[in-house]
Amino acid sequence: MRYNEKELRALSQQPAEMAAELSMRGPKKGSVAKRRLVKLVVNFLFYFRTDEAEPLGALLLERCRVAQEEPGGFSISFIEDPERKYYFECCTQEQCQEWMEALRQASYEYMRRSLIFYRNEIQKMTGKDPLEQYGISEEARFQLSNKPRDGRAAFVGARLDELD
Repeated sequence: MRYNEKELRALSQQPAEMAAELSMRGPKKGSVAKRRLVKLVVNFLFYFRTDEAEPLGALLLERCRVAQEEPGGFSISFIEDPERKYYFECCTQEQCQEWMEALRQASYEYMRRSLIFYRNEIQKMTGKDPLEQYGISEEARFQLSNKPRDGRAAFVGARLDELD
């Protein structure tokens, strides 16, 4: 995936939907859990050393699976590479559930499906397409049959994809 590193850094400094210090372990064998500041901004999960402002890495939360691993822990894996898992440990089970829910709802695909669902509900109630007034009701991205443009897992990295 192509991205602009400067814009990605700027995005990492934006207000977060969620942020916390969590234990994080990368996908490499023998990787050790380390305390990281983890920050969810739109559909990116940034992770930082706890004493630094620059992100160590970012995961683009598209075509991924968020799963409960153990009480207080969860993982993120990507559909095209399920063996490549990132593990996170929270302080409480409640915090773990909050993170899992937020991560599942962060993807563009989830937001698109929600928009389509509510569009249809409004149309049933009012008889009018709420997107029509914006002239975008026929765009492919607002149709349920739209598929992602590529089937690859989205990893972002320039040092950004591996834990040290």
